Amino acid sequence: MNNDDYYRELGLKCGLEIHQQLDSKEKLFCRCPTTLRDTEESNVEFYRYLRATESEMGEKDRAAVEQTKVNRKYVYKGYDTTCLVEYDEEPPRKLNTEALDIALVVAKLMNMRPVEQLHVMRKIVVDGSNTTGFQRTAFLANDGTIPTSLNEVGVDVLCIEEESAQKIEDKKDSIVYSLDRLGIPLVEIGTAPDIITPAHARETARIIGMLLRSTGKVKRGQGTIRQDVNISIAEGARVEVKGVQALDMIEAIVELEVERQVNLLRIREKLQQRSAGVHNEIFDVTDVFRDTESKVIKRALKKGKVLAIRLIGFDGIIGEEVQPGRRLGTEFSDRAKPSGVGGIFHTDELPKYGITADEVESLRTAVGATDGDAVVLVADSYKKAHGAMESVLIRAREALEFVPEETRRALPDGNTAYMRPLPGASRMYPETDVPVIDISSSYFESVETPELLIDKSKRFTEEYNLNDELAEKIVYSKYLLLFEKIMDRFSLNGSIGATLVARTFTGRLPELRRDGIDVEKLQDDHFIALFDAIGEGKVAKEGIDELLRLLAEKPDLSIDEALKELGFSGIDTSEIESFAVNLVRERADFVNEKGLGAVGPLMGIVMGQFRGKVDGKVVSNILKQKIEEHINS
Repeated sequence: MNNDDYYRELGLKCGLEIHQQLDSKEKLFCRCPTTLRDTEESNVEFYRYLRATESEMGEKDRAAVEQTKVNRKYVYKGYDTTCLVEYDEEPPRKLNTEALDIALVVAKLMNMRPVEQLHVMRKIVVDGSNTTGFQRTAFLANDGTIPTSLNEVGVDVLCIEEESAQKIEDKKDSIVYSLDRLGIPLVEIGTAPDIITPAHARETARIIGMLLRSTGKVKRGQGTIRQDVNISIAEGARVEVKGVQALDMIEAIVELEVERQVNLLRIREKLQQRSAGVHNEIFDVTDVFRDTESKVIKRALKKGKVLAIRLIGFDGIIGEEVQPGRRLGTEFSDRAKPSGVGGIFHTDELPKYGITADEVESLRTAVGATDGDAVVLVADSYKKAHGAMESVLIRAREALEFVPEETRRALPDGNTAYMRPLPGASRMYPETDVPVIDISSSYFESVETPELLIDKSKRFTEEYNLNDELAEKIVYSKYLLLFEKIMDRFSLNGSIGATLVARTFTGRLPELRRDGIDVEKLQDDHFIALFDAIGEGKVAKEGIDELLRLLAEKPDLSIDEALKELGFSGIDTSEIESFAVNLVRERADFVNEKGLGAVGPLMGIVMGQFRGKVDGKVVSNILKQKIEEHINS
């Protein structure tokens, strides 16, 4: 059975939620710039406490309730580029029309149908990432499709919404957020569950990313695009994996979540065969550990308790692996942590961590555990420990019956960890401070769509004679627009080739970055002036690296000043000819033996002498001439 058949047999259903920041000048609901700042530049700081509130239907969202189990303080850092809207001290302004126009381009590229009226809603979020306790979002379009190699994947949802604040520090009792990111416009794209294999998920995400980048109006860089992946199998449950940063991780995320659900179903079957159960009582077993040598428990006992629960028939199963390096016990621990504890212990892993075999036996006796039973314990303040044990009891009951629906966070190795329950409808309610926007058919029809990057790549191979790999690299590069600007500038000047320009952006700059050069200091004008100088013969292409290094170090230098500082200006070909004549004489025996084959080896010597001052073709021609003159003399 091949992989595709395996996932089809399991009934894999997968959908993507793509969150992409838009590159508008201003934020979505205020006129602040979308510029990210260094936290050391912060000139405002305040804090809030957030709690879950009831919706208009009188219900509290279960995810919001989970997030407020621990009463944490949220600290916010503001700047001279943030305002009272971000601080939730002033009502929002009208929705940013530039951002709306960009979002409509995205809708059109995905063959979507826009709404007739755009209504902004509030989505309850009480993890501190919004000062308001909610995120503003608006449903913009639906009923779209994108083509893939396996099928057409439906695009069910396109929303335009505000970005959350950036978490910069997570302390035990507080979290610090930076408000420079809060309010940046973004689009949320939700596909239908039409994705049928892990590789298909990656392909679909890549196509959506290509469409977004084709607009030329989305932000680039780490954190500007995030993928959430919804995954389920036939007997499992829908799980939303949040925060997949890298496209390359999507396939692994899907594979490992499927593996997790398959293993949880296998564990359920084992437990049912054992007639396993959950004893609901939470035991205070503090006395068992009065004289313990376990550092974790000793530390907790200074102000807290040790509580335990008995899981009937779970012995040996809590330690079973559900994902590489993660066990059912890890699932229990993840559920316990929102109560504020650091983790749990269970008898499948004991004696260990300073807990002795005698203490384990006394523990089992204290809770009435018999052969085949497992015990889970936690040490912390009574309130935190009791909340943790209640959560583990719930998760243990779920293990007996089903794979739970939940929101999980992506881990760097492709595994996932519990975050909170899946949110329900109770988290949404209308935003009354932002007026409705009409989206007429004529408005939508007037939206112009750009050339797709895949089409642009093909055009570059034909128009500029770039190879396929280089064409693809430059169209996906953040320097694409600058590349096109430079090529338009030199369209009538054959001295600047597209390959040279493209390789400068896709090859030389990454190499300089790896060498520790801050290439972000290089502006468009630097590159235009650089290629102007090459086109005018002021500098050879071999001097590009040194020029860029100097300009990155001293960005205020003009190109002529940089050339002068490097000694690249004013080279006379007669100087090169004289050097070449002397070199040929010095290496006469070698030249006599190799003939014109000596050009290559001698080139390196000449180029080393005149580094960056002269084009390699000029040197090659001079050497050929001088070698021929020597041979024929």
